[in-house]
Amino acid sequence: MPKELNKLSVLEAIELLKKGQIKSAELVEACYKQIDAHDSKIKAFLLLTKEQAKEAAVLADKEIKEKGSTAFNSKPLLGIPYACKDNYNTKGIETTAGSKVLKGYIPPYESTVSNKLQEAGAIILGKTNMDAFAHGSSTETSDFFKTTNPWDYTKVPGGSSGGSAAAVAADMCIFATGSETAGSVRGPAAWCGITGLKPTYGRVSRYGLIAMASSTDSPGPLTKTVEDAAYVLEIIAGKDSNDATTAAIPTANYLASLANYDLKGKKLGRPKSYFDIELSKGSRELLQIALDKLKELGAPIVDMDLIDPKYSIAAYTILQRSEVSSNLARLDGIRYGQPRTAFGYEAKKRLMLGAYTLSAGYYDQYYAKAQRVRTLLVEDFKKAFEQVDLIVSPPMPGPAIGLGESEKYPFFGELMDQLAEPSSIAGIPGISVPCGLENGLPIGVQFMGPMFSEAEILGAAYRFQQSTKFHLERPGLK
Repeated sequence: MPKELNKLSVLEAIELLKKGQIKSAELVEACYKQIDAHDSKIKAFLLLTKEQAKEAAVLADKEIKEKGSTAFNSKPLLGIPYACKDNYNTKGIETTAGSKVLKGYIPPYESTVSNKLQEAGAIILGKTNMDAFAHGSSTETSDFFKTTNPWDYTKVPGGSSGGSAAAVAADMCIFATGSETAGSVRGPAAWCGITGLKPTYGRVSRYGLIAMASSTDSPGPLTKTVEDAAYVLEIIAGKDSNDATTAAIPTANYLASLANYDLKGKKLGRPKSYFDIELSKGSRELLQIALDKLKELGAPIVDMDLIDPKYSIAAYTILQRSEVSSNLARLDGIRYGQPRTAFGYEAKKRLMLGAYTLSAGYYDQYYAKAQRVRTLLVEDFKKAFEQVDLIVSPPMPGPAIGLGESEKYPFFGELMDQLAEPSSIAGIPGISVPCGLENGLPIGVQFMGPMFSEAEILGAAYRFQQSTKFHLERPGLK
């Protein structure tokens, strides 16, 4: 049994709780001890819920003592502490989405995802920092403070789920929730050296998630292993009567399916256009090693054509800005929140561009055209999956960049996330897992599949993770 309980994975912690070898109160205490020791430099958390978490842990330990391992039959995450991205509405706990516009907002209801986790027995440690309203890919546009990368405090953790990813990488929690509109789970996972799963659009309910772009927002877990991602997905996925965009397609037993997954004979597509972009030297080398490992595991690698990801940048920018303009229109400072003057610079930019693309005379020229490009991307992926089972590519162009470097790029997020944007626009699932270090910073590899193929991409990522040890590497926190 490891001495530091905060370093446990979800499944490891559950096993020890079932056997009575550890207590939930000890897990919670270990996580807060790590937060107290390191979060002053990382700044992953916007707020902590220490009193509430410690009370919940005492109740969890009591339930486990009374019912034994059977307590986990109805509460599969009983006593497991997690970090919650601050765009999930949490009843009675301040929720700001990283923006001063919502400072002081205490939601009167719980998001579906956080409610499912609560019902499963998970214990919320606090709310994590993020780019305000998820407008960014570095967690530098939070209205409160910038989060740093646990591997190097001079680097960004990625975004917009940077606080959650940094918390997992620094072992300040057992797992965390994130959300992705285009790269906001896979990007931070790649740059922080953890596992990040973006489910199919509609696989997980958006109810209670503060909207960024409603047609692509996808809640997903950030975890230490693929197994943990599969386990958490089982709990949060499914049809929700509060969200009409959730699919009625039944969910799978994602964790159980991992053991039987075999890569032998699975055709993995290597999209040439995704490797033709300006990748860092280390990324290119490590990705080739990852592809060679997948070949070793029996999966033929097939070179294939996909629409160049650069074309998704313009389409995503227009679609996202338009939906941002529509969604943020509700924040008028009357019912809740602060006046609109409290919007940050990034939000104001996106609001103006979105209003422009939706205005009379420009709708057809911009928004309608972007929707037609979206249809082309959807069809492109459909054709691709007639040729291959899954697609393998880099999730990011290189390792984490330095704090402040993003200011050099007017469309930094769109450029960094161009390898995730096409799949997000098309609504298909993707997962990023670590595949090595470049100059001491993590590099990821991503697997993408057809809609609702979470079991497949989890299986491929699991087999890769089982045959490598990259996911076990942790930053040497100072």
